[in-house]
Amino acid sequence: MTLSISLAVNGERRDIVLDDPRVTLLDLLRERLDLTGTKKGCDRGQCGACTVLVDGRRINSCLALAASHDGADITTIEGVARGEKLHPVQAAFIAHDALQCGFCTPGQIMSAIGLMSEGQTGDDPERIREAMSGNLCRCGAYAGITEAVLEARAQLAAPESQETERAA
Repeated sequence: MTLSISLAVNGERRDIVLDDPRVTLLDLLRERLDLTGTKKGCDRGQCGACTVLVDGRRINSCLALAASHDGADITTIEGVARGEKLHPVQAAFIAHDALQCGFCTPGQIMSAIGLMSEGQTGDDPERIREAMSGNLCRCGAYAGITEAVLEARAQLAAPESQETERAA
C-alpha cells in the first residue's frame, strides 16, 4: 500500500510517496530527504536528539508517523540559518560553548527555537531548564545551553521592543 503526502520542509514543498505508512518523520527526513542534521538517538522519544518543528511546535520526530503530518510545515536544523547568517540560537550556542560532542546540538537548538516561539522561556533559567528537559546532553553542556537560550531570547526580543518604542 502506498500513500502520498505533501510537506513543506524548510520552506520547500515536497511531494512524497510512502511505500510504508508506518515510516516515522525522522526516517523520512534522514533516509528519503537526506536531511541528516536531525539525529536518531534513542528512537523512543526519550533523548530529544530528533527534535524538529512541525507547524512551529517542537516534536520528537522519531515518535511521529510521517503520514500523520500530511500538509504540515516542517523545520529542521538545516532550515534555521539564512544562508551564511546563523539563527540567533545557533550563534548563542557557539558563543556560550553550549556544545561539546555536538550529537544533541541540532535537537537542543530546535527545542530552544520551539520553546521561544511557544513563549515558554521568560528570563528564568530554571524555567528554561525545565522546558528543555526533554533534550539530553551526555557531555553535560547544560549550563552553556541555558545561557545560550537566555541570550538568544533577549536578542530576539530586542527588535520587538524597539518596534514597540518606535510605534509609540
